[in-house]
Amino acid sequence: MDGKSTARACIEALRRQVAAIEAGAEGEGEAARRVALDRGAVDAALGGGLRAGMLHEVIPAAIADAPASSGFALGLALRAAAKGAPILWVRTRAAARETGFLHADGLAALGLDPARLVLVHLDGAVPVLSAGVDIARCTALGAAILELWGDPKALDLTSERRLLLAAEQSGVTVILLRPGARAARGGAETRWSVASGPARPLPMNAPGPPTFDLKLLRHRHGPPAGPWRLEWNRDEQRFQPPPLLRDPDAVPRFGSLAPDSRGALRRRAS
Repeated sequence: MDGKSTARACIEALRRQVAAIEAGAEGEGEAARRVALDRGAVDAALGGGLRAGMLHEVIPAAIADAPASSGFALGLALRAAAKGAPILWVRTRAAARETGFLHADGLAALGLDPARLVLVHLDGAVPVLSAGVDIARCTALGAAILELWGDPKALDLTSERRLLLAAEQSGVTVILLRPGARAARGGAETRWSVASGPARPLPMNAPGPPTFDLKLLRHRHGPPAGPWRLEWNRDEQRFQPPPLLRDPDAVPRFGSLAPDSRGALRRRAS
């Protein structure tokens, strides 16, 4: 066998090895644990649910939607985490200054026991991303939220790839929360745009469940999708489509008892 034949044989052998590795990786991906979000159109777009043990990115549609994006990120973490497992939330101080501090009562209203939450504030994106890799490797965690402000230079394809690999190895779901950021290329499994939706009123005009208007901007295994409107069910700790509202024209209306032109009250026969 001459030198050219030997080189071709080596190249073919390498190609077969790469194909085998890629086939194995695809098989592992299909077997990855999935968690249902809405048991409907969103899960269908995701191929059967959100893949746990991955890196997912959440971006508010506008600055005013930062609280909604935080609530959605927490909902994803609660869906992905095992019952009672701790959730670690690491924020840059800039994110806390720009979007406000977390409130225990608000977290409890979403169904999170504040005792499950470990909250950390760090000075910049570099320490958050550096700690994030170690955090993602900690199998004792249920999920982790890493919150950065804006578009820091430290966040690039390499840093996202490190987070993704650490999450895949440990099975810990990592949510990268990015208020003030622009949607750009990245290595996350999914990327979501989140806006605050109108909450349906409850009896006595009480505010209804938190409602989110969602778009799936990126999905590694499928096309972008949406928009959807989902609300958060605190008791069952899952997302659900809002129930269909009744036709407002079908709601009984009662007129005022105003005097007519003769000064008499209008009466309606029963």
